[in-house]
Amino acid sequence: MIKLTIIGAGSAVFTKNIVVDLLHISSFKNMHISLMDIDEKRLKLAKELVDTVSAKLNANPKITLHTDRKEALLNADFVQTTIQVGGYKPSTVLDFDIPKKYGLKQTIGDTLGIGGIMRGLRTIPILLDIAKDIMEVCPNSLWLQYVNPMCSNMIAIKNKYPEVNSIGLCHSVQGTAEMLADDLNEEISNIEFKCAGINHMAFFLKFEKKQNGSKIDLYPQLKNLADDIVNDKKISSRSKKVHYESNKKLHEKVRYEILRKFGYFVTESSEHFAEYVPWFIKNNRDDIINKYQIPIDEYLDRCEYHAKTWKELEKDITPLQNEPLKLSHEYASHIMEAVTNNKTITINANVMNSNLINNLPDNCCVEVPCLINSDGYKPQKIGNLPEQLTALMRTNINVQILTAEAAITEKREHIYHAAMLDPLTSSILSIDEIYSMVDQLLNAHKNYLPQFN
Repeated sequence: MIKLTIIGAGSAVFTKNIVVDLLHISSFKNMHISLMDIDEKRLKLAKELVDTVSAKLNANPKITLHTDRKEALLNADFVQTTIQVGGYKPSTVLDFDIPKKYGLKQTIGDTLGIGGIMRGLRTIPILLDIAKDIMEVCPNSLWLQYVNPMCSNMIAIKNKYPEVNSIGLCHSVQGTAEMLADDLNEEISNIEFKCAGINHMAFFLKFEKKQNGSKIDLYPQLKNLADDIVNDKKISSRSKKVHYESNKKLHEKVRYEILRKFGYFVTESSEHFAEYVPWFIKNNRDDIINKYQIPIDEYLDRCEYHAKTWKELEKDITPLQNEPLKLSHEYASHIMEAVTNNKTITINANVMNSNLINNLPDNCCVEVPCLINSDGYKPQKIGNLPEQLTALMRTNINVQILTAEAAITEKREHIYHAAMLDPLTSSILSIDEIYSMVDQLLNAHKNYLPQFN
């Protein structure tokens, strides 16, 4: 019986999506799903959702609940992590509110920037504990690591536990491919692409349409579309949707502008990407923020929505139970099926570079195509990327490596180094302001980061 252990199963909606994907596969209808979380209320809700999904899909998986991690991991074939250390309150709110006092605005704050740095410092020690448990309890399992900040987390894991069988997973590559197909009025089934870089800053090197046995390069159409979107003549298909019950529409003008200036389309959303670079979020420049329709504090809106949803589900789970069971575009179920049933697939995953992208440092984490089958995963060598793209990535890689270094060594000075080298932070604040902000954040997070106090 195949066993999946989900650590952070209280992320109920994400857990539901993964289980829906899995239980659509005939060979997994009787699998063992081990749900682990430190919050017993959320764990109970996750169990109710999984039971509902199982009944709808005529499946009969073995479901076990655990608050003890090692117990949950025993004999696992696959491990999935979806944790948030410190939660929305207090940690995420602090990550936004304290920098704001210094004039530093953020949109998401979970991958780069001072928010990403602080999240990484809180998260990495827990992930290293999980890695240690995996090596002790289920060393042959495959760890599907979904937690942000992805690159900092994977760098730390692979530095401390190089033998652990882990890959970092995200949905930005396949999600963006679907968005671009929609923007071009094409069917995603007819699209072929090649994408590589780092997590949240990978680029589509090829984006082509299959037609009558040949392939048509769609980049000329994308570049024409970019001019229309940036100049407000058209909007992206994703921009038509209002997310998280906020008044903000998540527009894609930033990414299309990057296409115009750098020549390639990036994988992560505009609200994310705007805080990875120094050009879009500027003090006293609301004209730029308005032009590119950048949703400042968008992640706080998202968290408020999820908090509201959680409270409603605590009272009545029926609305979520009655939702249609749609397949997600997460990679987890496809990886598990490929490994278990010896199917060969290609997905984009996050692994240590090790000469996969020649013009990026070997000690960074890259997102590249990987072949998956019963032998596990095999990252594919890319060679050189266009220099303007790797130059852009290195500004983020500096922060990722230093954040991992700070977490591993517990040296406070590396936190300052990471913050000073962050593209957005350094474009807004002076050195003294950065030091002061870091000190205030570390003091505010001292319950989660006692090693730095």
